[in-house]
Amino acid sequence: MNEKNIFENLQSFGLKKVLEYLDADPEKNIPKIIDWVEKFDKDGIVTRQLNTIKEVLEDRSSNWYELAMSLWSDVDTDVRKTLFENFIINATIIGGKRQKKSREEHKCNIPWAILMDPTSACNLHCTGCWAAEYGNKMNMDFDTLDSIIEQGKKLGTYMYIYSGGEPLVRKDDIIKLCEKHNDCAFLAFTNATLIDDKFADEMLRVKNFIPAISVEGFEEETDFRRGQGTYKSVVKAMNLLKEKRLPFGASCCYTSKNTDVIGSEEYIDTLVDMGAKFAWFFTYMPVGNEAVPELLATAEQRKYMYNQIRDFRGTKPIFTMDFWNDGEYVEGCIAGGRCYLHINANGDIEPCAFIHYSDSNIHKNTLLEAYKNPLFMQYHNNQPFNNNHLRPCPLLDNPGRLTDMVEKSGAHSTDMQNPENVRGLSKKCLNAANDWAPVADDLWEKSHGCSTCQACGK
Repeated sequence: MNEKNIFENLQSFGLKKVLEYLDADPEKNIPKIIDWVEKFDKDGIVTRQLNTIKEVLEDRSSNWYELAMSLWSDVDTDVRKTLFENFIINATIIGGKRQKKSREEHKCNIPWAILMDPTSACNLHCTGCWAAEYGNKMNMDFDTLDSIIEQGKKLGTYMYIYSGGEPLVRKDDIIKLCEKHNDCAFLAFTNATLIDDKFADEMLRVKNFIPAISVEGFEEETDFRRGQGTYKSVVKAMNLLKEKRLPFGASCCYTSKNTDVIGSEEYIDTLVDMGAKFAWFFTYMPVGNEAVPELLATAEQRKYMYNQIRDFRGTKPIFTMDFWNDGEYVEGCIAGGRCYLHINANGDIEPCAFIHYSDSNIHKNTLLEAYKNPLFMQYHNNQPFNNNHLRPCPLLDNPGRLTDMVEKSGAHSTDMQNPENVRGLSKKCLNAANDWAPVADDLWEKSHGCSTCQACGK
């Protein structure tokens, strides 16, 4: 059953009281709260993260302290309380324990988050977008999405992320799911063009939904990939969310054409000024037969982003993440259910949003069956794909690893319009992988004081 057991309910009650105490005087009580949460975290699910948070918040002049305080000054009280409860208590502490238990019981990966596409439809057609390869006629109905969440919670997953297509094409169903599963945290990668007053008010009502708005730089760069007028729509949506005290972040894809802008201090300062609380960075992937390999970032551009994002973490009041370059903090690739997975609008259960191969479908298989099927077990048995966690990806960074797993598992391409051979896909990434390898190895040795030998436990 997905309902909390007696112990989980008691733990949840205690942690809620802790959060109420925090709300009374966040400035004074944050250090005490961290100590209390550590006591609840007997399995060490978040201990490492808490120690880091404790260290950075001790300096009240730091960017992290400024960011933490902004969660009280800039975010609606009830929204903040709900998201804290669902994200920290349910998704991370209680969910983390369930995930650990499920992993031990079933001997397979169990994810912290599930990324799923309510629809393949989109009101934009961005240059080089992998989602466009699926076509625009596929949808998962409400009952299917609901079932995924119900199955996930039983195994400990309380974090759900929407992509597409444009997920807000299905905004009514997304709100209904937020309402029904009010113990979960929901996030959507969105182009923001469909965010209006009515939807913002619905976000205020359900309190457990956060948008991550896709933006490629300033107006010139964003409109280049997403179409004329898109940047103005993004700014309008961000202003609306900020006005209503709703939290949001940015989703930023860096390519060979925009890296200098995406990684600039001016750009990150603009996101902060607009009210974004986090920014998630992705490098362009040439997925799909219509992809544009020329948009792949160079090794020097990827190194530039590696350095810039780490610099921003020490100086800017915004939480920044890099899907590839932060592999060192999560010990390599997080796909294949290790931390997350992707379910496309056709129901195909894929190891990653960028890996469009599958041997399971949610209309035929349960989540647990998919986790135990050959493709996901290939991920489980082969992660990490490199001892240098700055080369985490089996496609972009480690030539041949994805090809081997797909062929051994018998997985098929999930592109319904124009299936892509995995060898052809891997070939498109070969030069980028070879160029990045010596750069990544040098960065790893400098940051860890060692080479990438098998004996290294770092």
